[in-house]
Amino acid sequence: MLRVILASFFACAACGLFFALPAQAQRLVEPPPLHMPYLANAPVVDGDLDEWKHAAHHDGVWDIYRLRHASWYDGGARNRLTDQAPDEPVLEDDLRARYYMAWDETYLYFGAEVHDNANDVDDPDHAPRRWMFKDSVCWFMEAPRDHAPERFGRGDNAFCFVADASMPEYGAWWRYGTPEDTYQEAQMPDDMVDYALQFDPWGTGPGDFKLEARVRMDAFFPVSDPRWTAPAAGDEYSLMIVHCDPDGGAYGGHFMVYGDGDDDATWSRVILTGPQGPIERLPE
Repeated sequence: MLRVILASFFACAACGLFFALPAQAQRLVEPPPLHMPYLANAPVVDGDLDEWKHAAHHDGVWDIYRLRHASWYDGGARNRLTDQAPDEPVLEDDLRARYYMAWDETYLYFGAEVHDNANDVDDPDHAPRRWMFKDSVCWFMEAPRDHAPERFGRGDNAFCFVADASMPEYGAWWRYGTPEDTYQEAQMPDDMVDYALQFDPWGTGPGDFKLEARVRMDAFFPVSDPRWTAPAAGDEYSLMIVHCDPDGGAYGGHFMVYGDGDDDATWSRVILTGPQGPIERLPE
C-alpha cells in the first residue's frame, strides 16, 4: 500500500514539474542524430543540386507548421514569419525549404532549395557581418562535438550564404570561436569556399532560389578547435541551420532547424556515415 501511495506521489510531482515548465524549457527528449552521408563523387558547384542531392542528407520540406512541432521550437520568439506587406501569402508560401548536407575527405557540402515570396537583401544598416538581416541560409557546426555548452566558442563555426544575385564579397561569411575568443567574424577566403545560386529555378517566382556550396574543412575547423582531425565515418559534429527571411522588416522572419540559438548544447548531433544509396520505388 505504501508503495502505491509513494508511486502516485512521485507521478503527480513529475506531472506538476512538467506543466510548471515554460514552453522553451520543455525540450525533454533529444532529437535523433542526423546521419550525414559521404559523397563518393564530388559535384560541380553550379547551383544545380540534382547531381548529388539524392545521395545527401535531407529530411523533407521545412516550413513554419513543421517547425511548430519540433522539440526546439521557441513559441515563435525567433522561429517566426513576419507580416510586412498587405499581400503576404499563406504561411507555407511565405517560406519553405529543403536542406541538403554531405561530406568527403576535403569538403562539407551544403544545399538548399527555397521557396520564398520575396528576395530581400536590402539591409538599411548594412555591414558585411549582418547576414542575419538579409535573405540567407547559414549552417552552424561544432566540430568535433563536445559536451561543453558554448556560444561561438571553441569548435563553433557558422557558414553563412547570402541569397544575393550580385554575389558580393561578403556573400560567404564565417562566424567562429576559438579556445581563446568568441564571436569572431570573417569573410570566407575565395580559395576555401565555392558557392552558387540559381534564382527562380522552377519558374514560380523571383524570390525562389537554389543554393549550392562547399567549404574546405581543413581551412576552418582547425582554427576553431585544434582538436579537429581529418573527417572519417563515425565522427560526430553538432549542427543547426538558420534561415533568415527579413521580408522588408528590420529583423524579420527566421527558421532555426535542429537547434535553439547560439548555445551549441542545443544543436543536434551529426554522425558522418558512408555513402547513401537512392530511394528506389518497388515494382508494385
